[in-house]
Amino acid sequence: MNRLNQQLLRVWAGLGSRFLPFADAATPDLPLSKLLRLSLFQVSVGMAVVLLVGTLNRVMIVELGVPASLVAVMIAMPLVFAPFRALIGFRSDTHASALGWRRVPYLWKGTMLQFGGLAMMPFALLVLSGGGNASQWPAWFGQLGAALAFLLVGAGLHMTQTVGLALATDLAPVESQPKVVGLMYVMLLMGMIVSSLVFGALLSDFTPAKLIQVIQGAAVVTIVLNIAAMWKQEKRNPSRNSGTVKEQSFRDSWDSFCQGGNAVRRLCAVGLGTMAFSMNDILLEPYGGQVLQLSVAATTKLTATLAVGGLLGFGLASRVLSRGADPFRMAGYGALAGIPAFLAVIFAAPADSPILFAFGTMLIGFGAGLFGHGTLTATMNLAPKNQTGLALGAWGAVQASAAGLAVAMGGIIRDVVASMAEQDRLGHALNVPATGYIFVYGIEVVMLCATLIALAPLVRRIAPVAALSR
Repeated sequence: MNRLNQQLLRVWAGLGSRFLPFADAATPDLPLSKLLRLSLFQVSVGMAVVLLVGTLNRVMIVELGVPASLVAVMIAMPLVFAPFRALIGFRSDTHASALGWRRVPYLWKGTMLQFGGLAMMPFALLVLSGGGNASQWPAWFGQLGAALAFLLVGAGLHMTQTVGLALATDLAPVESQPKVVGLMYVMLLMGMIVSSLVFGALLSDFTPAKLIQVIQGAAVVTIVLNIAAMWKQEKRNPSRNSGTVKEQSFRDSWDSFCQGGNAVRRLCAVGLGTMAFSMNDILLEPYGGQVLQLSVAATTKLTATLAVGGLLGFGLASRVLSRGADPFRMAGYGALAGIPAFLAVIFAAPADSPILFAFGTMLIGFGAGLFGHGTLTATMNLAPKNQTGLALGAWGAVQASAAGLAVAMGGIIRDVVASMAEQDRLGHALNVPATGYIFVYGIEVVMLCATLIALAPLVRRIAPVAALSR
């Protein structure tokens, strides 16, 4: 039996090295099995993202009758902590621990915050919706509880992901660090795909009791996955228990980072493109439910469709960029792919075509994958010496903050336009449920065009550098 297990492990590792993007990041000191186990924290993050953005937003808007603007603000609240990702990574670099760890204490804190938020979330949502005996409580009880739950999940999610990626780069040699980070994001997408399929199956016959079971089950799975991910990954160093000398303050490090390599311009392009791909995050599933009359299970699987598209984009970008292609040009191709993607989603309503809607959703994920991989690779390649972690944190902070702002804007704009359409202020022909959604998707098309304009100078600036490196 032991011989059979070893043979299966060799076969699985061989398949992973052959088919998984960035699987060649494994080294003798960091084998693929250890790397994949570490990536389990990304699976838990992907599960939380699917639950918040993919499942709860549709359930809250359609089944529980919560206004889309309130849902948008609730889902955007976890991203309040996004700007602190660079600071969290910097703190974990200099953390003094009695046990000699830097990253593990922050990973554990993030895990407990995720667990606490998920544990209290279903009951807060029931009070928020006024269902059952919850109607006896004031409405602000539900709003406060839901806000606290979303904030806890958000804080834990950002802390876990930032420090987990920093630990991954610690374990990997310098030349493999970009590939290791890329593999981590592929596992994030895999976690989103699997989680969305599981949630869709469990909620095929929706009831409030099933919702409670699913969310609390996700809390338990988060604990298990994150403990397995961090188990015996970081070596204990007794010299760390007395603290480490900070050669440079966070502000000095940030100023140094911003002064080199057109960092501010790059981060602005990342933020603009992320907003263009994110305003629809809480609207795709309600759009499918209200406009195309899809079930909860069917709309939840849309998140898997989106993630599959992202995985395909990430895989293609990995293959092309490994040959020395311009990462900003790749990001531009991603923005370009997003334009017909949103047009397909828009025209799915008048055509009453769930197939066109699913195709557009997958193409959105594909374009976002190309864009995300391109900007991530450029960030890693152009990071100043000894500031790779700070650069990675800055990229994640801008991306997450832009996504949060876009999510909130998308929900509010949808509600305002839908209200105007219902009052016939936009004309009788636009008094349909799809009007608010289509208006937001149209804004995203315009923003993608603006992203292409923002990326153009970066492509011209980065090309000579790439040529010299070859």
